[in-house]
Amino acid sequence: MQASTQFKLSLMMFLEFFVWGSWFVTLGTFLGSNLGASGTQLAAAFSTQSFGAIIAPFIIGLIADRYFNAEKILGVLHLSGAVLMYFMFQSESFAQFYPFVFLYMMIYMPTLALVNSVSFNQMKDPSKEFAIIRVWGTIGWIVAGLLISYFFVWDSQAGIQEGLLRHTFLMSSISSLVLGVFSFTLPTTPPKAEKGESRTISEILGLDALKLLKDKDFAIFFMSSVLICIPLAFYYQMANPFLSEVGMPNPTGKMTIGQASEVLFLLLMPLFFKKFGLKTTLIVGMFAWVVRYLFFAFGDAGTGAYLLIIGIALHGICYDFFFVSGQIYTDSKAGPKFKSAAQGLITLATYGIGMLVGFWVAGIVSDYFSGAEGHNWTYIWLIPSSIAFVVTLLFAFFFKDRDFEKAESIRKSTKQSLNPHGVD
Repeated sequence: MQASTQFKLSLMMFLEFFVWGSWFVTLGTFLGSNLGASGTQLAAAFSTQSFGAIIAPFIIGLIADRYFNAEKILGVLHLSGAVLMYFMFQSESFAQFYPFVFLYMMIYMPTLALVNSVSFNQMKDPSKEFAIIRVWGTIGWIVAGLLISYFFVWDSQAGIQEGLLRHTFLMSSISSLVLGVFSFTLPTTPPKAEKGESRTISEILGLDALKLLKDKDFAIFFMSSVLICIPLAFYYQMANPFLSEVGMPNPTGKMTIGQASEVLFLLLMPLFFKKFGLKTTLIVGMFAWVVRYLFFAFGDAGTGAYLLIIGIALHGICYDFFFVSGQIYTDSKAGPKFKSAAQGLITLATYGIGMLVGFWVAGIVSDYFSGAEGHNWTYIWLIPSSIAFVVTLLFAFFFKDRDFEKAESIRKSTKQSLNPHGVD
């Protein structure tokens, strides 16, 4: 890959996640503190991500893959997003705000697949080259959080009271405008489908991969993936409002520790995966959610601040060890014919169905444990911790990892037959 192309792709990925990180982390705090949103209304706002994840395959499969270059669609979507973000910036009530955030997520979520398509189209060996490009997305998210907390100080207690968090939408609007214009300079990425080639709705949504559910282990993994997204949604929806309400200084900046942790554990995960195997890696990832929420339940912004920091830092294990390992497992189970369909199905089930349910549960729980003096955060965090614990137990008991055990048995038998005396 030419240096100029790598620079463009890296900048594209940086801006893609800078746009998202500029407003999504502090959304709950802004809506609750500045627009007086209830927990149920917070759930409605965050659920737009799930609706966007559900609709994204249609946009990609029916439009991007068949008619127009990916980079051009990316440009149009981000230019449209810049306008919607500006309207969100100007909104004075939740009723005004919600239609814009709903429309925005309908057009933003497909861009996550589009930036990957533009990147992969320029790579000869994506397994080696993509990580170098994708890491700039995480850096973009981190930079957005650091700017909000340490440069503009919008998420300070004074800033929240003065309504300064509103400017996060303006920052996102401007960066979306820049990315929209920049997208038209990206390498050409023509439609994948040939003229006359038709695709069914089941192919677009990845429903052809439902055949994999006949495998008991994959079915257990699939259901666990959906269920673990319920406690996951609590973090996205409640973490920033929680940290702000308990008085944690620079909460948005401190939450970037989670993204830094994600990069670190992404590098460590292959070693852990090789040493302990698939099942243990998945269980550790799931159990990390249990521990994280326990730390949130009993930590505070004073002497217990270290518990909150550790809870944030566990994000790398929570995400990488379960979701990245799960993508690897899904890829191995699907085979060449259903690779894309299987990954699409998992994305639809987790970020679509699982997170959608999770956001609504989090909203109900938040409203139930809130009062005139604020939220009872101990009980709020104990609920997702308990859900994650039950899901982890069920997964550990029922998932036998039969294919992995069979492969290990064959490997050991072969080694023993070649070396019957056990001499290395």
